[in-house]
Amino acid sequence: MNPAANLFLVGPMGAGKTSIGRRLAAQLGLAFVDLDLAFEERAGVSIALTFEIEGEAGFRRRESALLAELVGRRGIVLSTGGGAVLDPANRDCLRSHGFVVWLDADVETQLRRLHADRKRPLLGVGDRREQLERLAALRNPLYAEIADLRINASGTQGSASMARHVGAQVARLWQRSREGEQA
Repeated sequence: MNPAANLFLVGPMGAGKTSIGRRLAAQLGLAFVDLDLAFEERAGVSIALTFEIEGEAGFRRRESALLAELVGRRGIVLSTGGGAVLDPANRDCLRSHGFVVWLDADVETQLRRLHADRKRPLLGVGDRREQLERLAALRNPLYAEIADLRINASGTQGSASMARHVGAQVARLWQRSREGEQA
């Protein structure tokens, strides 16, 4: 476990990484950074347009460079994009620079939360359920590989309540880790 000053949220689209992350950062007195929003600000274009022009590979290269920069900050809650874990170097960066929380949401929850979303390039192709199931099969083992803590983010619990729950779990684990270091 990494009891670092940074908290990184990973998980699938629709898990609540951004909404929970904002509340969690405020609760912990840390700065909040959303990797996808930071990407769009830096690039000056949407992720969807980047996908259209450069393809997923071009987007992932840019995403990795920005992630490597952002994890070097101290005292942040960083909400990553769902696919940031695909690159082994990104997983190493996250694991070595912060405490990683996997917000795990099932496909039903994702479908419900993303039903009106038309901006995500990976949801614009084919059947949404099949796509989310395919992404989960590929990415869930990667989230599990780097997670210091896994939180079930499925269901109807609001982001404020989830942020309090995640904050309490993180504080408990950080305290336990510090006590272990002192022993």
